[in-house]
Amino acid sequence: MTITVVGSIAFDGLETPSGVRERIAGGAAFHFAQAASFYTDVRVVGPVGDDFSDEDMALLATRGTNTDDVERIAGGKTFFWKGKYHDDLNTRDTITTELNVFETFDPKLSDASKASEVLFLANIVPGLQRAVRAQCEAAKWVALDSMDLWIDIMRADLVAAIGEVDCLILNDGELQQLTGARTTYAAAQAIFGWEKAPSAIIAKLGSYGATLYTNDGGGFTVPVFPLENVVDPTGAGDTFAGGVVGYVAARLAKDPGLKVDRDVLAAALIHGTATASHNVEAFGAEKLADLPGSEVQARVDRLVELTRSPDATIELRA
Repeated sequence: MTITVVGSIAFDGLETPSGVRERIAGGAAFHFAQAASFYTDVRVVGPVGDDFSDEDMALLATRGTNTDDVERIAGGKTFFWKGKYHDDLNTRDTITTELNVFETFDPKLSDASKASEVLFLANIVPGLQRAVRAQCEAAKWVALDSMDLWIDIMRADLVAAIGEVDCLILNDGELQQLTGARTTYAAAQAIFGWEKAPSAIIAKLGSYGATLYTNDGGGFTVPVFPLENVVDPTGAGDTFAGGVVGYVAARLAKDPGLKVDRDVLAAALIHGTATASHNVEAFGAEKLADLPGSEVQARVDRLVELTRSPDATIELRA
């Protein structure tokens, strides 16, 4: 079972309370692939410039990720973002954003990428997401991420793109912004009421975990993995998505007829959370690149223990 991910490949300049990195590989597709490659084969589609070295490409190719559809733009520079995190690590200031080759990104998918059974549409222009989705007719399950900018300036296009996928992954603020709802739950229900809507919505809650909603009334919430120290939150959401989508792909590989329902996605949330917990303990891919899968599984097991509900039956007063 192969996943195709379409999105940004970048360099990040980072400053957190734990230190500074002037220029390290990052981007949505990069972080997604680092996580999803624990579970299955991944094909990456995205642009880079001449400054993206062979060593950077090898890092992207961790655990066998296929980079044949990474387009190297001659004379171009790779997308660059620089930011500084506050002490609480929940807020950050963007210092520099240079779109470079990403500004004119027009995804070019090989026949092999079009044939993937699972597709992740990372945060790119909604019209491009729709174009990619239309090309990937073989995809059995598709998930999509987006951001506040597209909600502001391309809402109609984004709504159309969301209606063509199986799972929407946004943070809680973006869900409320998209719908005008006052709570994440209300936002999910509003989306399920659209003429065309995904069957599942995952709300990323930052340092509070993530919540799943399904269109049959199901749901599940997973807390963040308890950590003593967070070094760099950059890419945590994309790493989380990689764990979620990677797990779903691995399950579909074992059972092609599997219904991706609440129970499957609840387990996927645990895997995404476990994977992201390793990512935030170091800058960029400094930990995930060489991390054994057994260490991800150990945190999955711990999260299963933490989320197992005790019997809460009690007789209440009228």
